[in-house]
Formats: sequence, structure tokens, C-alpha cells
Amino acid sequence: MRHGGKILSDQLVKLGVDRVFSVPGESFLAALDGLYDSGIQNVVCRHEGGAAMMAEAHGKLTGRPGVCFVTRGPGACNASAGVHVAMQDSTPMVLFIGQIDNGHTDRETFQEVDYKQMFGGLAKWVAQVDDTDRLPEYIARAFRLAQSGRPGPVVLALPENMLSAASDVPDFQGLVAQPAADVGALPNILDQLMQAARPLVVVGGPHWSPAAQQALERFATATGVPVVTSFRRQDYMDNRHDGFAGDLNVGVNPVLAQRVRDADCLLLLGTRFGDIETQGYTLVDPAAPAQTILHIHAEADEIGRVYGVDAQAVCQADHAIITLAALVEDPVPAPRWSAWTAAARADYLDWIKPRETPGAVKQEQIIRWLSDHLPGDAILTNGAGNYAAWLHRYFSYKQYGTQLAPTSGSMGYGFPAAIAASLRHPDRPVVCLAGDGCFQMTCNEMSTAVQHGATPIVIVMNNGRYGTIRMHQERNYPGRVSGTVLANPDYAALARAYGGFGATVTTQDQFAEAFAAARAAGTVAIIECVLDPAVLAPGASLGG
Repeated sequence: MRHGGKILSDQLVKLGVDRVFSVPGESFLAALDGLYDSGIQNVVCRHEGGAAMMAEAHGKLTGRPGVCFVTRGPGACNASAGVHVAMQDSTPMVLFIGQIDNGHTDRETFQEVDYKQMFGGLAKWVAQVDDTDRLPEYIARAFRLAQSGRPGPVVLALPENMLSAASDVPDFQGLVAQPAADVGALPNILDQLMQAARPLVVVGGPHWSPAAQQALERFATATGVPVVTSFRRQDYMDNRHDGFAGDLNVGVNPVLAQRVRDADCLLLLGTRFGDIETQGYTLVDPAAPAQTILHIHAEADEIGRVYGVDAQAVCQADHAIITLAALVEDPVPAPRWSAWTAAARADYLDWIKPRETPGAVKQEQIIRWLSDHLPGDAILTNGAGNYAAWLHRYFSYKQYGTQLAPTSGSMGYGFPAAIAASLRHPDRPVVCLAGDGCFQMTCNEMSTAVQHGATPIVIVMNNGRYGTIRMHQERNYPGRVSGTVLANPDYAALARAYGGFGATVTTQDQFAEAFAAARAAGTVAIIECVLDPAVLAPGASLGG
């Protein structure tokens, strides 16, 4: 006989879970007891939002569900931000929520919430486990659904009386089922792509790997077709490859946006090709697309959801590109789109040449320095804000698994993600780029980093404002500043207060030395870069 918490932890061990993220609560004491001698590391966080974002980042890094435990009511509400990230980023994740005694349901018991209603639009599946005997069944199903088709988050509510009750139920047996890849449709897709005059490959979404990156680069070399990545998926291809033509992000290169309009054939590989990539569905008309559209996605329901397609394959992107690369092992002789690809590459190279911005500390120079000096396996993380535009534009990603950023545009994500990355890969440099507004949303996780030995370096771009909102404010209501000014702490002193390393950079020549000192410190570190408050975005500043 085992209590429910022990049944749960034993099932997690069988599913290969080695680390979970949590904020404790009395509603799942039995689960904490089950974790005690399970061999699973429990990373105790300071806020449920940070814990959920760490779990989501862990899922991105491993391709397996990140696991988070939070308590009922307020804990679950706080964790919802991370669930939203996982949903929009197609990341496998399982959130366990301690729940009230199910004998008191519908009495508005202390912290009672109906999680099926609360998370119904935020998760792939939401359920409550009311019978201890069924815990293994529910957990196995949660992990299966989190990884199937288009991956995403699953939420399981665990009533405290169910967790503390005992049962002799056996663990769920069997592996997570993986559907067969629809590779039979790929030769036709390749044939249609090769008939184009101005083809373009757009790669993104879930299901990628180092082998997929290598296959994509072989495919681009053999066919000569230009490749662009979707929003915050820049590490899917070595940006130094001659076939790489940029990324479709919020601040997209206008020339690249026009190239999408001008393309006569789009191969959408793993990406949903949503509103960010299409600039609000303006680059390709959903009602009457001018391009031949070839779509490969692991989820059948995502194909044709917005755009009608001319050919399709229900297949994981990594499986698809490995097959496609094998179909074109020999280089295409003198492809008709050679000039098209060369122009796309030239446009990209021109775009990433640093454009000078005002001030003694220049973000474009910092990002190019990082790009030139960090090893190729360094992991870069960020949340949301205009500061990220410099990172996306000027940093050249060299290999897969080096970019952790929320396609959902969630502020506060970068630092928890950096902690998760540092714990997962303690031998690799992890650098978080954050704005002052972004970082203050989750900076309390400094304590988590110190406690568990994570050593990311956080570069805080401090301009004293919510920069993205201020930019839009100046465009729409010029001169009427409202609700966007920030008061900031001494970030270097804050880092030292937590037991980490802190430095402040006020002139450009100080940055390299500060970064070297942060690396040498061997602990969590903050480098505060004091910016000219007039700078809003690359190419946009107040009064200029």
C-alpha cells in the first residue's frame, strides 16, 4: 500500500522525470512526501509564476514535459502565466495543483477553484483526480497528451484527501505512444517546392533537434532555397549559413517582409505561421493567398486552420526535414532561384550590421560583442520588451538549443528560463537579456538560483521605463506619458544582497571587463547597463 503522493512520485520516476519546480502548499503535502526519497530534484521557487516558467523552459530544453507543483487558489492563479507560455509556445508541460478535499466541493471552500473552467482555454487538457486508484492512469494520460500532436500544457488537480489516501494500485505500464510520421506525402511537397521560381522555407514550432538543424542546413545547401525562422526560433539553423535569410519577428526587417509577399511558394515547416510571422496576416492574405502553400505540422488541425494549403503532411518537423534532406542528397544544378537566395542573404547581412543608437552604452555593440565572444553552445534567454529587438537582430545563433524566449510575449520569462537552463546545462554559459521592467517581474528568483546553484548572467538593460509601451504611447499619444515610468533598485547591489555578483556599466568600454568578472564569479550575476532613456528601439528614439 502506498499513499497517493508516493504513487504519484513513483509514476514520475517511471516516466523519466528527474527534476520538478514547485512552491510548496499544505494542499499537496503527501506529494512533497512522495518526492522526498524519489531521487527527483525539487527546485523550490519563490513565486508560482517563476516556477511554471522554469518548468516550461525545462520542457523546451528537453522535449519532455516540464513538471510544476503549486498549491490551490492563489498558487494556481500565479502559475497560469507559465501555462499560457507553454500553450502558445507548443511546449510539453504538466502542472499539478493541490486541491481542496473533494468531499467539500461546491461549498466555496477556502481557496476552492474549478480548474476545468479556469484553465479550459489555456491548456490542452484539464482534469481532477478524485480516486487514488486512478492516479497512474491520469498521470500517464497527462504526459501522453502533453507530448502528442502539437505539444502543450496539461493541468491535473489533486485533492488533498485523494493524495493522502492509500492504495495498492500498480504503476501505469507502457511507453508514450508516438504516431507514425506521414513521410509519404513529402516527395510531392518537395516536387512542388522545386517547381517554384521564388521559394521560401519558414521553419519553427516544436519538434526540433541538432540532427534536424544539420538536415535543414544540408537541405538548404543542396536546394539553394532560402530559409527563414519563425518568431524566436532563430536557433533552428546556423545563422552563418549562406541560406539563412533572417527571422520573422515583431520588428521584422521590412525587406524580408516584402520577400514573403513576393515569394511564389512557401514551405511552412513545423510553424503555425501565425500573426507575428505574417505581420497580422498582412504578408499573406488568408482569403486569397498569392503563394503556393505547403504545410508540414505534427497536428492535423493546425494545417489549414488559417491558410488553405496546396499540399500537406502531418508529421513532426524534425522527422520531415531529415526525410526531405535525404531526398535531395545531390545539389540541384543551377537552380533558377539562385539570385533570389543570394539577394535574401545579402539583405540579412545588411540588416545585422549594427546601427548606432544614442548614449554612452549601446545595446547594438553589447549584443554583437556577445555574439562574437560567447561559445557556440551558450544559451541566451529573454522575456518581452523592446530590449529584445537588439538581441534578435544582432545576435547570430550557431546551434539548436541556445535560444529560450517566449513566443507568447510574456514579460518576466527570461530569468526563470535562465535558471532552468543553468540547472540543466551547468557546463554551458547561460546569459539572460532583460529590460528593467521585465526583470523586476521575476527577480525574486535570485534566491532560487543561489539556493540551487544556478549561475546565469543577467544583463539588465535599464532605461527607467516600460520601453515597448512607451514607444507605442509616443506613436499614438505623443507627449502624454502615462503609466510607463519605472523606479529601479541598484541592481548590482541587489545581486550582492542575494549572494551573487553585481556590476554596473555606464560606458561601453566597461562591459567586456564586467562580463569577464561575472563569468569568473561562478555564481548568479547581474550586469546593469545604464541606457540613454531616449532610446526606444533600434532606429527609434525620443527626439530622433
